[in-house]
Amino acid sequence: MKYEDILAAFQQASGFDLYRLRAMLDRVLDDPKWIVAVRQSLHIGQQVAYFDPATYQQHESTVVEFRRKEVVVRQLTGGQYWVIPYTGINLDGVDIKIRESGRPGQSRHEPSAGETVGFLDHEQRQRQGQIVRLNDKTVTLISDGQKWRVSYNYLHHVFDAG
Repeated sequence: MKYEDILAAFQQASGFDLYRLRAMLDRVLDDPKWIVAVRQSLHIGQQVAYFDPATYQQHESTVVEFRRKEVVVRQLTGGQYWVIPYTGINLDGVDIKIRESGRPGQSRHEPSAGETVGFLDHEQRQRQGQIVRLNDKTVTLISDGQKWRVSYNYLHHVFDAG
């Protein structure tokens, strides 16, 4: 699926159109066929990855319990238990990054909490920091012990040359 094309179409839509689309998607995802399709591929103790829309991250976890519309998983790192929708499990190992072409910096859909990114500060010095929170128009990150709020389009990927 070409998410870049879908995002480009969303830019042309009104807020009401997007709201209606979200309602339609919620209705489609509530269809039991999606739950059945995912649940048939799972078993207790299976290691899976699930997508967390709040942090835009994927988490490795273990299936603990099946519920009617949700599954209980235990994160491998930290051991927290989460109740998530079946459709949030990434069975096919899909790349969760959505890249928008033709724009400077990163889009709101690219970075995730915990990721290290680079940016230029107010004095045009190169800095890098770890994202601690995703906001609507900015990310909150920690760089050299300081908290920064940086717009998505000022962020760039940091590659470890190590």
